Amino acid sequence: MIKKTIIINGAPRMVIVNPETSLADVLRKQLNLTGTKVGCGNGQCGACSVIMDGKVIRSCVTKMKRVPDGASVTTIEGLGTPDNLHALQLAWAVHGGAQCGFCSPGFIVSAKGLLDSNINPTREEVRDWFQKHRNACRCTGYKPLVDAVMDAARVLRGEITKEELAYKLPEDNKIWGGNYPRPSAIAKVTGTCDYGADLGLKLPPGTLHLKLVQANVSHANIISIDTSEAEKMPGVYKVVTHKDVKGKNRITGLITFPSNKGDGWDRPILCDEKVYQFGDAIAIVCADTEEQAQAAVEKVKVELEVLPAYMSAKAAMAEDAIEIHPGTPNVYFEQKIVKGEDTKPIMEKAEYVVEGQDLYVGRQPHLPIEPDVGFAYFDEEGRLTIHSKSIGLALHGAMIAPGIGIEPEKLRMVQNPAGGTFGYKFSPTIEALLGVAAMATGKPVYLNFNYYQQITYTGKRSPFFMDIKLGADKDGKLLAMETEWTVDHGPYSEFGDLLTLRGAQFIGAGYNIPNIRGIGRTVCTNHAWGSAFRGYGSPQSFFASETMMDVLAEKMGIDPLELRYRNVYRPGDTTPTGCAPEVYSLPELIDAIRPRYQEALEKAKQESTPEKKRGVGVSIGVYGCGLDGPDGAEAWAELTPEGVTISTCWHDHGQGADMGVLGTAHEALRPMGIKPEEIKLVLNDTALAPDGGPAGGSRSQVLVGNAIKAGCDLLLNAMRKPDGSYRTYDEMVAENIPLKYVGKWSAPCTDCDENGQGNPFPTYMYGVFLAEVEVDINTGKTQVVKMTLAADVGKVGNKLLVDGQIYGGLAQGIGLALTEDFEDLKKHTTMVGCGLPFIKDIPDALDIIYVETPRELGPHGASGVGELPLTSPHAAIINAIYNACGVRITHLPALPEKVLAGLKALKNQ
Repeated sequence: MIKKTIIINGAPRMVIVNPETSLADVLRKQLNLTGTKVGCGNGQCGACSVIMDGKVIRSCVTKMKRVPDGASVTTIEGLGTPDNLHALQLAWAVHGGAQCGFCSPGFIVSAKGLLDSNINPTREEVRDWFQKHRNACRCTGYKPLVDAVMDAARVLRGEITKEELAYKLPEDNKIWGGNYPRPSAIAKVTGTCDYGADLGLKLPPGTLHLKLVQANVSHANIISIDTSEAEKMPGVYKVVTHKDVKGKNRITGLITFPSNKGDGWDRPILCDEKVYQFGDAIAIVCADTEEQAQAAVEKVKVELEVLPAYMSAKAAMAEDAIEIHPGTPNVYFEQKIVKGEDTKPIMEKAEYVVEGQDLYVGRQPHLPIEPDVGFAYFDEEGRLTIHSKSIGLALHGAMIAPGIGIEPEKLRMVQNPAGGTFGYKFSPTIEALLGVAAMATGKPVYLNFNYYQQITYTGKRSPFFMDIKLGADKDGKLLAMETEWTVDHGPYSEFGDLLTLRGAQFIGAGYNIPNIRGIGRTVCTNHAWGSAFRGYGSPQSFFASETMMDVLAEKMGIDPLELRYRNVYRPGDTTPTGCAPEVYSLPELIDAIRPRYQEALEKAKQESTPEKKRGVGVSIGVYGCGLDGPDGAEAWAELTPEGVTISTCWHDHGQGADMGVLGTAHEALRPMGIKPEEIKLVLNDTALAPDGGPAGGSRSQVLVGNAIKAGCDLLLNAMRKPDGSYRTYDEMVAENIPLKYVGKWSAPCTDCDENGQGNPFPTYMYGVFLAEVEVDINTGKTQVVKMTLAADVGKVGNKLLVDGQIYGGLAQGIGLALTEDFEDLKKHTTMVGCGLPFIKDIPDALDIIYVETPRELGPHGASGVGELPLTSPHAAIINAIYNACGVRITHLPALPEKVLAGLKALKNQ
């Protein structure tokens, strides 16, 4: 141990530390300065940034032996407080820079380091600084962060005041449609928002720390598990195996498709008979400290019989492949699409036919900056209470309760502030492990993944292998489409059938295609299990149809945007599922983006050089809002002496659920003259709030929003006097009028049938993407120089939130197109290894054109937004690469070596 004095935020602090301990751990665990976050843990994300002796450093990789005695360290707590914000913190809030907010303290501290040395930076200098200091964000697309730094610099230069920068409530008291900062923004920018790992440091004495014994192979039979040596290790309370699980030891996938050949009970909580994928949990060590638990993990002996590992759908479908789940075929679900007439004779007579084979969108990793984390305990009413990053509390309760062996009414699920999920938490990850450990020990338990576990254990986007054929008449009007798609869903079936249905719903979506025939199949493999990822099935689907629309346009010799214009939905047209769209805004969206497109084409011609070719590409994207069929939600509105309390589970993975609830409720309650600060939110605790349904499929604003509006409408009706004015709380009590109202809303929709036909979603989102790229002919590297999205998401409820969702989705689309992958279990196990885009990988030129078409079934005319920006930006980028250099990439990501190989093939033709 060594003794050091460190000047922390201006105050000397003496610490006794292990010289190998990181500065981040000392700040967080010994000094309780939890505003400094730890994400990747290896210096790649910058969430842990602090300023030491005037320099921005990453504290997670700074050992205490390298911290000079007397060093001056500034953390986020030293910049400002909730009631006295630093200009950077204020700018972050008003520009929507804190979405999930987990990376915000690191960015803000890093930005202070920049402004301390350069108070008048250019936007490019800000971007260079964040690139140099490895500050990574997965939510915002970076543009709002640069906006925030530029405005904070103006304040520090004295050009504007903080009061002038701060948000001001309009005179009409209307926040819907404006830029009202999310309620959680101040806590996030000051580091006072407690995420799971922060709360873990505040758990009571006696809390057990959990570490997992995990499989280091992808497929094996388990011969034996010996925990005897581990149980003797210092500090170990218990080593939990499948024998300690009181329930079925399975997480149910809630299979609802009758044709699914599995039963949904295929995912073990703790492996008992087999290992199905790399990283599967085999045992849980419960100990007094994390270090003791990890030491004991190494002493658990697991004997395995290694089996052939089927790491792709094609391998698992081979004739000699064994069943991964004995008794269930590896191809366990099929989904047909049958619309209109038989396509074969139509294709034979079509003037133009194009065909694409083996198109592939791969295993995109979610890469939230915060790793998975949670804890569990028994509450004051004896309920097993599980805190996690879950974005579907009631759903996850139903999925894990039988497996861990508890009655649903004795299970309480709570969402902690989540540092991003982007869909992976639509599936339960650590919830059942926490529940099992708490039940087996009777003590509070805490589990925090390191980033290697985050990447290797949690689910990924399921790859699609796709074949597609389009037929069109002499004018380019689409006549028929034939499709075949194969979904590699990993070893666990949960939601695999629903994902496969998405291929039927979205391949060719946006266009009137009267005749469609196709089939999709779900395949069990031993690679990473498939979980929901933003866009859920649409990025795969649109990659097929949107690349082939460009191929068709080239064959016809017409402009690709014009071909799309001729075919997009108009009155009388139907979707691939055979229903009428709720609005017909795609022609207007194309008209809105056309001048930008023509300008981009001209600019690409002017700026292309023999070494660096410029190109332009377009695509359209469509996504439905809901979970198919009669999806529903519930919310409560209650009048109190202080105002109105809104209770629901509108889960937040960074998109701004708190602002969604507040904005939707305030607009509904505005006739009574209520102020935003008079609306209290009770969210995401199954003991305190009703089920709004999971936050997926861009459903929350529509489904939960309508439930909130319904509850508020009922409350207003009860408060309204005959003269049109409104009763006060005291008047309601005096007249014995109920104060609490239950709002419920169900989508008036139908499930798709075995042929993929139905009316699955109440509203949709529509977009037209424009990508401008530069391809380095010598290296094959592609740089996106500008992205534009013309978007119709209905009425925009909060522009800060919607802008941020679109910027972030576009950035993830760039990653999907060019760099992101989780295929190689040795290579793709860090943020950098997985291809996470940093700020210089994303253009500062991210533009949005809004076309606001009110939705009849959307609250206050709104539709959803979250999925839209990741439906097909990657297809526009791939089309732009072809436009630039003539190389058509069919397997994502478009790594430089793939582009170079394509260029070499062109030379050899």
